[in-house]
Formats: sequence, C-alpha cells, structure tokens
Amino acid sequence: MNFDPDLLRQCWFLAGPTAVGKTGASLALAQQLNAEIISMDSMAIYRHMDIGTAKPSAEEQSVVPHHLIDVVDPHQEFSVAEFIKLAEQVAQQVVGRGRTPLFVGGTGLYLRSVLRGVFEGPEADWELRKELQQQLEEHGCLWLHQQLARVDEVTAKRLHENDTRRVIRALEVYHLTGIPLSQQQDQQPRAIDERPRAVFWLDPPRDWLHDRINLRVDQMMQEGLLQETRQLLELNPPAGRTATQAIGYRELIGHLNDAIPLDAAVEQIKTGTRQFAKRQHTWFRNLEECTSIPIDINLSSDQLASMLIHAAATGSF
Repeated sequence: MNFDPDLLRQCWFLAGPTAVGKTGASLALAQQLNAEIISMDSMAIYRHMDIGTAKPSAEEQSVVPHHLIDVVDPHQEFSVAEFIKLAEQVAQQVVGRGRTPLFVGGTGLYLRSVLRGVFEGPEADWELRKELQQQLEEHGCLWLHQQLARVDEVTAKRLHENDTRRVIRALEVYHLTGIPLSQQQDQQPRAIDERPRAVFWLDPPRDWLHDRINLRVDQMMQEGLLQETRQLLELNPPAGRTATQAIGYRELIGHLNDAIPLDAAVEQIKTGTRQFAKRQHTWFRNLEECTSIPIDINLSSDQLASMLIHAAATGSF
C-alpha cells in the first residue's frame, strides 16, 4: 500500500521525539503554510486518552484543523495499513480545499510507512492467533518475545516485549510465509523525484529534552492523568492491550491494580518516556528522507517555522 506520488510531494512532515515542542511549532508552521495538520501519533488515534497522549488542546485544534485524532475507541485495534488509507484520504481532501497537508507526530513507523509504503501481509489466521495468545497466557510476554527473536531478530529488537499484539502478528507472518516480517517490511526509499521536499525532524539537546520530559510528566499528573487512567479502566468494552500498554497509562495501571507506589509509578513514566524518546531518535535518524533540524532552545515557534520554510525552499538551514 503506497501513497500516490503526486499527493506525497504536496505534503509536509514535522516529526520529532516526545516533548520536543512539535505542537507549538506545527501550529506556527501550519498558519504560515495555510496547512491542515494530520496527526502521526499512534496513541492520539484513541478516544478518552487525552492527557497521557498529549493531544493538542481543543483551543489549539480550533486554531488549525487537525485530523486523525480520536479515530477509534480504546478497545479497538488500528493497523498501520488503516492509518495509511485514512491519511491518504484526508490528505486528498486537504489538497482539494487548496491547503497543504502537514503531517505531525512522533510515531516513526507511521512516518516511514507514508514515505515508503507499507507491507500489508497475509490475512489473519485466527486459529494461529488463538494458539499464540494461549502461549502468551501460559508462558508470558517475555517468552513470546524470545520466540520472535529466534526467527526475526530485527523485528524483535524493534518491538517491546509488552507490545504483544505486534509480536503475535510478526510471529503469525513468519509462520504463514516462512519469511521474517523485517524482510517483508524492508521498503526502500522512493526515488529522489518522488519524495516530498519537506521532511523534517526536530533534534534537541538531550539534557534539555530530558528536563522537558520530566516536567511534562509532572504536568500531566497535575492535569489529572491518574483520574484519566481510572476512567480508562472503567470503560465498557474494556480498553485493549495496545491502549493500556501506552506509556503513562501502563505505569499508573500498575499503581492502581498492583499497589505500586504512586511516586515510583511516576518515576517509571519519566524513565520510560526518556527511553521512548531515544528510540524515536533512532527511527528518524535512520530515515534518509528526513532532515535533522538541531533545536535552538532560544527560538520561538514562529521563528522555528520560518526557519523550516526557508530550509525547504533553499535546502539549507
């Protein structure tokens, strides 16, 4: 499944690790470009998960139209292929209104899939999935992750052991095709003339970002993340594993269900978020289509947006 090349060349992309300031920069950039924002955040697609996913506020979304936020309920699954399909539809509509599609987010897999296409894979084998789910329940997520590492080390390194839905899918693809998922997902970059000209990722100083992450987690707790997590657990149908394993919610569920001290859970969120930001850096650094934009912490959002527009026009920054 691939984006139409003509449409892709009309899109802009702004990626970066969590807490780097993408929301403020994207609002400024969208206003200068006459753009509409298409979210590239795999957790922002879930309803009822606002604080922990750092969704743009209602006020921010009123300044610039936003898309692909609050798409599904937490009990539902949402694949990369579904994201690509919806994203292409929305981008076509935005272009049809005479505006620029601006993709913004931190999910590296979503970014790569828009830029290079996505492997759809064989149809689900529900009997095999049931068998793998039983193995998960019997042996645990670490054991299942080790089974994946034996047949597809590359995918195993990319997936966290708690991301059992994707671990099961990777094992399913291998068992059905005999070919590791990593080999089948190895989409290469498009030809230069088919790539969008503006694919940027914000590359901040590490210590500065870590301070921002710690502050953001504290702010989320003040804004009611614990209560939001309680409400997530009370949903009917219950939230699925993908939603409840999201950073922030997973640790607070441990506090609520397993008596982990709240202070310890909050520290786990901060540590997990810093580790996640490191993985995001790896994603963006390894995509040759992406241009790294070192963050000057003294720049305003408007100044950063102007710098990105200049970079796209001149190829320098």
